[in-house]
Amino acid sequence: MTPARRWTLIAVVLIVLVALIWAAWSFAEPAVRSRIVITTGADGGIYRGFAEQYAPLLKRKGITLDIRPSSGSVQNYQRLVDPDSEYEIGFIQSGTIHPKDTDNLQTIAAVSYEPIWVFYRGAETVDRLMQLRGKRISIGVPGSGLLNVSQTLLGLAEVTRENSTLVELAADDAYHSLENGTLDASFFIGRPDAPMQQKLLNSDLKLMSFALADAYVQKFPALAKITYPRGATSIAQDRPSEDVTLLAATAQLVAKDSLHPALAFVLLEVAKTVHGGEDYFTTVGAFPNLNTAEFPVSDESARYFKSGPPFLQRYLPFWLASFIERRLLILVPFLAVLVGLLQALPRMLEARVKLRLVVWYRELKSLEDEIWRTAQPTSDQIELWREEIEEIDAYAGQIRMPQRYFQDVYALKQAIAVVRSRIVQIAAHTSHANIPD
Repeated sequence: MTPARRWTLIAVVLIVLVALIWAAWSFAEPAVRSRIVITTGADGGIYRGFAEQYAPLLKRKGITLDIRPSSGSVQNYQRLVDPDSEYEIGFIQSGTIHPKDTDNLQTIAAVSYEPIWVFYRGAETVDRLMQLRGKRISIGVPGSGLLNVSQTLLGLAEVTRENSTLVELAADDAYHSLENGTLDASFFIGRPDAPMQQKLLNSDLKLMSFALADAYVQKFPALAKITYPRGATSIAQDRPSEDVTLLAATAQLVAKDSLHPALAFVLLEVAKTVHGGEDYFTTVGAFPNLNTAEFPVSDESARYFKSGPPFLQRYLPFWLASFIERRLLILVPFLAVLVGLLQALPRMLEARVKLRLVVWYRELKSLEDEIWRTAQPTSDQIELWREEIEEIDAYAGQIRMPQRYFQDVYALKQAIAVVRSRIVQIAAHTSHANIPD
């Protein structure tokens, strides 16, 4: 192979490699965005509080969290399930919606219990929801998860709009209505340390303990039974004066399945920081977890809870880790291809070089086969064989080969010499046979 043809082959290989890299880059994971839009809940609510804790932690990693309020869990679901919306993540309360296979949503993690509180007024002790039949009850606002859960719980106790007065009020309005006596009971949801819960727990309103909590959990598996312990509000005042059994939904951090995997891992790290401590109802490390079945669990979450964050994200800033991971996604497969080509190229070149010798080995073998098949050759045949062997020898002497293949050239010349010797022997035998006695 001439130098020009060799360089042409190398150029073709490089062009093919560049084309493959370009194609892979076109289909590769898009670059990680530095902004996430989250749908939370009402201002001052539990979900808004979570998001405000996430924001500075994400900011340290170069990610801006764009916090958008909503009416609650149901509206969050409606926003996320819309493929054309800008919302990428949000909080959804367990038991508030009925997911579909076509939602294209996935659970990042369950992050916290959401206790459901029923406060009431009156002399009677209420520990069963059926005791509220005929009363004036606030059940939450449209679009909130609380509205769905409270209606379900009341429905199981056969407390309906037909036999009771069910009104849809925000938490502040419900609290004031309880205080002024225009309501008999109200459902609330939130952590014990939330401002509204603190206001309620330190008021003269009574807190219902769910005597039938186990039955409700059996009928409504999205809820959990928890205990608000005696004295948790105030040890000095012994408030409450006994353990209170509550029902709790679970706050789930949910994302569109188009969320970049690198962002999912970052969100899990942030959720672990915010929710991983000791809580009123859980021990250290109980949250975040994957104890939820409403949405499919993201592949990243499954890997995270099995083996922790990706290797690079453990030791490098997020932006650098994601940059390297994105490049490796492209480079590693094609480095392997390049190595393979570099290993194969010498063998390809060697095969092309040796092909020049193979041609003459075939001619030589064909001539030798003809000699062995001819038992009594004529003088003309022998002369023809001599011409052919000399022609093969002449061409073999003109083959241009790299220096390291000289031994192969001389091996061909040795083979030519063997066949030439055979022709000489046959010619001598034939001449001796033709001498008259």
